[in-house]
Amino acid sequence: MNENLFASFIAPMILGLPLTTLIVMFPSLLFPTSNRLVNNRLISLQQWMLQLVSKQMMGIHNAKGQTWALMLMSLILFIGSTNLLGLLPHSFTPTTQLSMNLGMAIPLWAGAVVTGFRNKTKASLAHFLPQGTPTPLIPMLVIIETISLFIQPIALAVRLTANITAGHLLIHLIGGAALALMSISTTMALITFTILVLLTILEFTVAMIQAYVFTLLVSLYLHDNT
Repeated sequence: MNENLFASFIAPMILGLPLTTLIVMFPSLLFPTSNRLVNNRLISLQQWMLQLVSKQMMGIHNAKGQTWALMLMSLILFIGSTNLLGLLPHSFTPTTQLSMNLGMAIPLWAGAVVTGFRNKTKASLAHFLPQGTPTPLIPMLVIIETISLFIQPIALAVRLTANITAGHLLIHLIGGAALALMSISTTMALITFTILVLLTILEFTVAMIQAYVFTLLVSLYLHDNT
């Protein structure tokens, strides 16, 4: 197989223009709003899932933290839908791009940190120096806590990128192996295809879990600063 393994992670272009913006906007079409008195089953299921996730995620927040509810619910819907759409054949997954994930993680993390310094200045500064720290260790601990604070958005983005990219690469490799084995051994090809089907089901689960984990960590960062 001479195909580049990372070809599916390259942003598609038409006439030299990137289609990333259109792809990012497409998931919003999958969540229509209804003006009817009685919603259909799809919208009712959508609203039920949103209420369930919002209760679990926003129950720990105070009144200031709950003002982020709409943003966090939009975030989990966007990441989940783009992850699932990326599992379709000949599709592109924006969340495999580290630059895009950093573009989501850094503003949300910065907003939570700035909120903490505005509303809880003393408590936010106290995180840099645990109580009872020996005097000789104070400079080292301040540096360590500062580095750990700035690593948070990078860890958010890298975690999402690595998990989604690894799953896509595994599907690509096992799918190519199943195709190559068809002309060599039908039995091995069927076994490999079964593994591919199971892996695809696992990737659907991972796509939703990663959306939840990303949003939950942002919610926890917000909780620590409100």
